[in-house]
Amino acid sequence: MLHFDWASLWAARAILAEGAWITFRVTLVAIACGMAFGTVLAVCAVVRVRTLNAFARAYVTLFRSIPLVMLLLWFFLIVPQLLKSIFDLSPSVDIRLVSAMVAYSMLEAAFFSEIIRAGILGLPVGQFQAAQSLGMTTLQGFRHIILPQALRAMLPIMLTQCIVIFQDTSLVYVIALGDFFSNAVRIGERDGSVVQLLLFAGLVYWVICAALSGVVRIVQLRLREA
Repeated sequence: MLHFDWASLWAARAILAEGAWITFRVTLVAIACGMAFGTVLAVCAVVRVRTLNAFARAYVTLFRSIPLVMLLLWFFLIVPQLLKSIFDLSPSVDIRLVSAMVAYSMLEAAFFSEIIRAGILGLPVGQFQAAQSLGMTTLQGFRHIILPQALRAMLPIMLTQCIVIFQDTSLVYVIALGDFFSNAVRIGERDGSVVQLLLFAGLVYWVICAALSGVVRIVQLRLREA
């Protein structure tokens, strides 16, 4: 029978909390940047400009075709110096953390783009015509009429994608970034309690994801009632 050493877990709370903070930082940056750039890509995909259409399609196809683990390794092993030069990072900045944030943001932009594009294409054609009849430019129409409706319609799916992002952050172990999962494994290996720490980490992920799934269900109900 497995015996949980709660004293050991309590003693490691600072390391686990530090890892959890890294996990949440990567998740939040990926959601914010991915959603922002994904919205731009979605607009590029639906406007009647062939160059923008081709760029959006190429970007989405490329990043959705690359495994996340490989993408993380590419950014960590191939382009760290490029990231340092672009963002003018100081030597004290953890390039692993920056690499993870950029990789997740660029990948999730492709997924959010497809979600938002589906929301835009799901709107009645009359919404586009209404924007034009009000004398709005294409960008104004998207900003004030199209995007608000599309984002509202696809909100449950976008929230679900946010849960997926949170779960996928555990893959940063491949670049030795000390997120919550990686720190839990290291503590388990150090103390000879790997199974205990894995179960504990799994429980934490389950609780958070279950709570977020509950939020998604509430949002879905509110949208149906609206």
